[in-house]
Amino acid sequence: MKHFPIYRIWPLLKKQVKSLRIPWLEDMASTGRDPFKILISCILSLRTQDRTTGLASERLFKLASTPEDMSGLSPRQIEKAIYPVGFYRVKARTIRTLSREIFLRYNSRVPDEIEELLTLKGVGRKTANLVVTLGYDKPGICVDTHVHRISNRWGLVRTKTPHETEFALRVILPQKYWKEINGLLVAFGQSICKPLSPLCSTCALHRYCPKLGVTRHR
Repeated sequence: MKHFPIYRIWPLLKKQVKSLRIPWLEDMASTGRDPFKILISCILSLRTQDRTTGLASERLFKLASTPEDMSGLSPRQIEKAIYPVGFYRVKARTIRTLSREIFLRYNSRVPDEIEELLTLKGVGRKTANLVVTLGYDKPGICVDTHVHRISNRWGLVRTKTPHETEFALRVILPQKYWKEINGLLVAFGQSICKPLSPLCSTCALHRYCPKLGVTRHR
């Protein structure tokens, strides 16, 4: 952390990301915070491309947009709406069970605390953090493969898994950066700081980046 000037690169990162395609979930949340829709869309997004997730979410929310209504759908109805997202049959059952649990346990209000969200079926740390940040505008650090890879490439952390990265970042990263880091680094990682052969020649941060673990770049 002391060798990588996060306070200097953050404005440069935000400026460059403005020209990139932002993640669908971030775009959806910017039009109105609906924790339930964010939760369901995040489940759909796992191992699924953004465009497919967006179209599937739109079809599903036309059928039901509240926990009560969603729990009233049959697994087959949900499957048909969300196909072809990855593992659509498993996700359909998870969405129905999860919706019913939120309806019965929480009177249709999605929990706004990470630890409480983690008690729900199918909700992991990535999803829980996205719900509290995008749905409730509360501090959280959502770590996916892009955040994990780039944080290690910058030398902010030295971790082996996204789970380890989240907790390491909670210790060393000022809280004012927490809510933005996922949206920025996903867009940045998809277009510039790619897993293999990152586009360092077009990166606004190249003079600050130690490029740890990078063996080939363009």
